[in-house]
Amino acid sequence: MAYGFRNDHHAPEDVPEALNESLNDLQLDYLDLYLIHWPFRVKKGTNNNPENFVTPDIPATWGAMEKLHDAGKARAIGVSNFSSKKLGDLLAVARVPPAVDQVECHPCWQQTKLHNFCQSAGVHLSAYSPLGSPGTTWMNGNILKEPIIISISEKLRKTPAQVALRWNIQMGHSVLPKSTNQERIKQNLDVHDWSIPDDVLAKFSEIKEARLLRGNFAVNPQSVYKTHEELWDGEI
Repeated sequence: MAYGFRNDHHAPEDVPEALNESLNDLQLDYLDLYLIHWPFRVKKGTNNNPENFVTPDIPATWGAMEKLHDAGKARAIGVSNFSSKKLGDLLAVARVPPAVDQVECHPCWQQTKLHNFCQSAGVHLSAYSPLGSPGTTWMNGNILKEPIIISISEKLRKTPAQVALRWNIQMGHSVLPKSTNQERIKQNLDVHDWSIPDDVLAKFSEIKEARLLRGNFAVNPQSVYKTHEELWDGEI
């Protein structure tokens, strides 16, 4: 079981409180993975409105996470939505290195720089929204209509979703797809007994990339991140 705490629980004293609330709600003794959901902080008990913004202190928050790991309440600890720079800054001060960086990653946002950094640093990259966000209004992007993915799916006799998921798996990433359709769930699981040939895999480099989840809520003149470039350290 993996869980990420809210942006209003970054204070070191609030991190164990958030974990204990989650354990009580889930009726568990520990979590397999506990995550800092965003490198962004607001006052406790508030929302993401600008008047509530607080400068994050990631090393202090991470220190509280390490204590929970020491106590066995979190078998592994990690981060989400951290750029290569933010992940590197954390690794420089962490006693227990983050096991995972959970980020948006799919063939239309391949995270090449972060992928290479995670490989060199021994941090696992876990891909959320590995199919983009088909059918949603809050995140406008359907990578399953990307012509190159469609062409590859026809060549391999797979669905576009299977091709997109298999790409992430062959990159060494875990994937976190979401679906409520039973047939699609079954198809999404059928990605482990076949592979994309190297010559076909090379075609993914021709796909035009775009980040779908930009973190607009965290970018504001009153935020520590004045621009999207600052939030993502240029990985945008």
